[in-house]
Amino acid sequence: MTRPTPTFHTQGGTALRGTCTLVGAGPGDPELLTLKALKAIQAASVLLVDDLVSDEVIAHAAPTARIVHVGKRGGCKSTPQAFIEKLMVMAVNEGENVVRLKGGDPFIFGRGGEEVEHLRAAGIEVTVINGITAGLAGMTLLGTPLTHREHAHGVIFVTGHAKPGDAGTDWRQLAATARAAKLTLVIYMGVSSAQHIQDELLTGLPASTPVVVIQHVSLPCQRHALTTLGELHATIEREQLGSPSVIVIGDVVSGVAAATQGLASATDGTTIAPPPPLRHAG
Repeated sequence: MTRPTPTFHTQGGTALRGTCTLVGAGPGDPELLTLKALKAIQAASVLLVDDLVSDEVIAHAAPTARIVHVGKRGGCKSTPQAFIEKLMVMAVNEGENVVRLKGGDPFIFGRGGEEVEHLRAAGIEVTVINGITAGLAGMTLLGTPLTHREHAHGVIFVTGHAKPGDAGTDWRQLAATARAAKLTLVIYMGVSSAQHIQDELLTGLPASTPVVVIQHVSLPCQRHALTTLGELHATIEREQLGSPSVIVIGDVVSGVAAATQGLASATDGTTIAPPPPLRHAG
C-alpha cells in the first residue's frame, strides 16, 4: 500500500515542507529535559502541548512560536485525539516545524504510537524524542530504584485506565505473575480505579505488599504517601491524592521509608510529604 503524497503550500514557487517531532517533556521539572528535546522545543514554530507539560518547559519555546494547548487528562474534558492529529497534519502541510509536546515519554501511555501511525499514513515522517517517564522519575526523587537485585527482577509499566470497550488489564493474572517473578508494578492513571485494582491484586499479592503513591512528580508540589496494598484505596481517599499520580507496588518500595527517614509519619505508618533533596555530583 503506497502512502499518500502530502500537499504543501508554496511561497515564491518554493514548496514549504514542514516537519513533525514528538517530544517527551518529562515529568515536569524542566531540568529533566534531554538536550535533544530542548533543541526541538526551541526550534519549533508550532507546539501542540498536553496538559501535563509544565509552564517552565513551555517557556523554552521561541517567542514567535504558536502554542496550542490540546489538553488530555483522564477524568477531565479533553481535546479529541482525531482533532489533534488533524491539527498536526495541517500544520506540517503548511510548512510549520511542529512539535507535539507530551508529558513524560511519548511512547509510554502518551498515544504517541497512534499519532505516528496517523502521520505516516498521511505521508509525513516523524521524529520521536524520548522523555523521562514519571514512574521512573518519581521513585528516583524518593531515592529508591524501581529494580534492585535483592527485591525485584524487573518492572512492569501498566495503565489503570482502559479505553472504551476494552476490558483492560487482567489484574489477577498480573498479581500472580508479579509475585512469581518478583516484579515491581508501576501503575499510571490508576487513582480513580484504585479500589478495583487493589481488590484484584489482593488475589495474588499479600495485603502487606509495600505501595507508594506519588503525585505531581518532580514539581515543587510533589508529595507521596507510603502505604500497603491492603490500605491503598483508603490512603488515596484519606490523603486526597488525585491525578496526576503514579502508584508503585512491590518490595522495592520498602526502600522509600529508609530514604525518607525523618519525615513526619502518621500513626498508621503512612507518610505524606514532599520528596527529600538529592545531592548532585560536582
